[in-house]
Amino acid sequence: MRLTRKHILSGRLCRQIWSVSEKRPCPLMGIRNFSNGKDGNGGNSYENDYIYDEEGNEKIRPGGGKTRDLKKYFKESISRVLSPEADIPRSTDLVIVGGGLVGSAVAFFTAHKQTKKERDILVIEKDPMYTRASSALSAGGIRHQFSVPENVQMSMFTTDFLRNIKFFLGEIDEPPPDVQFNHHGYLFLATPEKVAKLDELVKMQRYLGAEVELFSAEKLKQRFPWLNLDGIEAGSLGLHGEGWFDPHSLLAALKKKNISLGVQYVNAEVIGFTKKLDGNELSEQYALSSVIMKDSNGKMYETNCSQVVNCAGPWAAEIAELAGLGTEPGLLSVPLPVQPRKRFIYAFHCHNGPGISTPLTVDITGTYFRREGVGGMYICGASPESEKEEPSIDNMDVDYDFFNDKVWPRLAHRVPAFESIKLKSAWAGFYDYNVWDQNLIIGGHPVISNFLFANGMSGHGLQQSICVGNAMSDLILKNKSTAVDLTRFSFDRILRNEKVCEDFIV
Repeated sequence: MRLTRKHILSGRLCRQIWSVSEKRPCPLMGIRNFSNGKDGNGGNSYENDYIYDEEGNEKIRPGGGKTRDLKKYFKESISRVLSPEADIPRSTDLVIVGGGLVGSAVAFFTAHKQTKKERDILVIEKDPMYTRASSALSAGGIRHQFSVPENVQMSMFTTDFLRNIKFFLGEIDEPPPDVQFNHHGYLFLATPEKVAKLDELVKMQRYLGAEVELFSAEKLKQRFPWLNLDGIEAGSLGLHGEGWFDPHSLLAALKKKNISLGVQYVNAEVIGFTKKLDGNELSEQYALSSVIMKDSNGKMYETNCSQVVNCAGPWAAEIAELAGLGTEPGLLSVPLPVQPRKRFIYAFHCHNGPGISTPLTVDITGTYFRREGVGGMYICGASPESEKEEPSIDNMDVDYDFFNDKVWPRLAHRVPAFESIKLKSAWAGFYDYNVWDQNLIIGGHPVISNFLFANGMSGHGLQQSICVGNAMSDLILKNKSTAVDLTRFSFDRILRNEKVCEDFIV
């Protein structure tokens, strides 16, 4: 809703519900039961529309109901006008949980494609500085070299978007966003046993339009003389459209454009939903009728909504559980199989290391490195070799022993110049890791009619976010066509016990 001075008082209708003391936590319980027209009031009665705590006390009551205290209502409305806090709306059309790259991309394409601005869009982000956001803490890589065709196409879509970023995200009388796209490609090395498979994948990638070339060991030596090719038979190199860019700049540009399109961002944490039953049992069919959130001051709000998109990254499973996944029998008994997995990125200096044309190189051990700037700086990392080695997700601490014992020896073996380096800094970030098959989960749920997924990209969220945002907007707007067919990645594949496995996990 567009507010004018005439409407500003009545427009700020958000209910403010004071948080319960930490000494007596009262979890939200119960389900909103709408009257569905059986009360003689056309189905609009909210008289029994409450949520209660464990002791039976009224916890949240919707504003605008029959028993609403008008004096309290106007007092709260005036306080909201005078308050410097974000205006959290009482109702909206689309709620996006998570305002990182995926959530912002969903918001952008939905707002961009709307012909009459028919949907209000609310993005809820609990970490507005993105200090723990997966994409913001990533190595910034983008590649077309995958084993699943749809993954190739999604990254190619993002590359095209970045090439045309001025058209999509540019503003009048302002310079175009600069995401510092370095087109130096990815280099995947392969042992003799893996060459045939790599050759097959390169043909598939080239068929889809990716510019990738397979290099023999001899050609690799000519092009990259700094490589030690011990145990290497071949390598695939992305010639165009691959490399790395600055995720912070892309996120900032998306968010700025979204706000100009009328998308609203609020700093809050989703703590629950209310549900409207479509059948007699919760396990049959229902919809989410409102989202309950808590702001940074501990105050709680409720916003009615028509659709909810889960873009919560590593914490997507928590949001899905609040919506009902993994809590009831039948189809609801299957939780969203996404977990946070911590990964480390190390920055080091090497005065005589590979030059400016160095690609992001992925060793046969899974260890990777790339250049960072032009001053002899590089970043690197690797994934754990087994589940037992997975680091704790309780903090953002960096494991420097992992670098000294695993990462550095592999780097020094593959690039002899890296025998002499100086570690400068390091940080940790999270993958939204799909433990089912390490691939995207997108689309709806068979029971929750208005709850959509955009989760589980397992470290590929940065390069897939733009395409996922475009596909989600088509689902939201009920468009028939989309750039890439992502139906293989629906939640239903988990219910059918089917997997879509990706071989190129870094």
